[in-house]
Amino acid sequence: MNYPEYRPRRLRANASIRAMMCETRLSASDFIYPLFVKPGKGLRDEVSSMPGVYQVSLDKLEAEITELVELGILAVILFGLPENKDALGSEAYDDHGIVQEAIRTIKASHPDFYVITDVCLCEYTDHGHCGIVDENGAVLNDQTLELLAKEAVSHARAGADMVAPSDMMDGRVAALRTALDDTGFESVPIMAYSAKYASGYYGPFREAADSTPAFGDRRAYQMDPANGDEALREVALDIGEGCDVVIVKPALAYMDIIRRVKDEFGYPVVAYNVSGEYAMVKAAAAQGWIDEQRVVMETMTGFKRAGAQLIISYHAKDVARWLRG
Repeated sequence: MNYPEYRPRRLRANASIRAMMCETRLSASDFIYPLFVKPGKGLRDEVSSMPGVYQVSLDKLEAEITELVELGILAVILFGLPENKDALGSEAYDDHGIVQEAIRTIKASHPDFYVITDVCLCEYTDHGHCGIVDENGAVLNDQTLELLAKEAVSHARAGADMVAPSDMMDGRVAALRTALDDTGFESVPIMAYSAKYASGYYGPFREAADSTPAFGDRRAYQMDPANGDEALREVALDIGEGCDVVIVKPALAYMDIIRRVKDEFGYPVVAYNVSGEYAMVKAAAAQGWIDEQRVVMETMTGFKRAGAQLIISYHAKDVARWLRG
């Protein structure tokens, strides 16, 4: 195909032909909206580093879900801010914990709305790490698995449609799958944070979920941003242990990983468009330096083009509105 016989611009000449030739399309149903729930009443507190994102109390949940339904967004992923924290993160697997009650609240008003729960301990521990910590500050892998399994079962018992372990402990998918199957929840799927990097993009989330580590960092269990082959090994492990969907997190700097995972495994892949990615766009747009809608839509299209079937994003509501024109 050589010029002048082939002229690519012929198929870019106007909006109609560009729409007809579009290879990658976005829909509101492509998105999962992250939602932070907290104790109290009448609360809808904006996260200062994430304009437009709120921590909400249980009595505000029905309105939040109604808005998402009206926008055509089909699912949320829940994060909980507990009443109290302790060394073992015990409110994470309390049957009356904040996430468990949030699931019940959502299902009471919107029984068919799809509820995914983040399964981790970092929001619930007084040290802010994702597992049990020994006297030397090391996170204990195998001892943590039992608590994560209890948390997943507790979420399923409350009515969660899907559980999403984000801790990055070795063997967590197998532990959750076994526990769910043994308690009659074999139909509850697992969406694993399979390639989760130790990233600088998570900063605003620490405020939103009140989960900043009290000491050290998470590099001993989250992945090195320099590694790509390791991501494929992690995904292979999780699939082998029984996960149904895999997440690549963050998304913006890891679209090559999304593509490699999709090509290698053919499994449903979720791009997690994280808090720092969201905050950067919001900050630049507030200064008038970028066209927010154009940049967000371009980024989301990039995630889909890279191979993501779904996108977890704080931009989800805005994208859904823009898609409606």
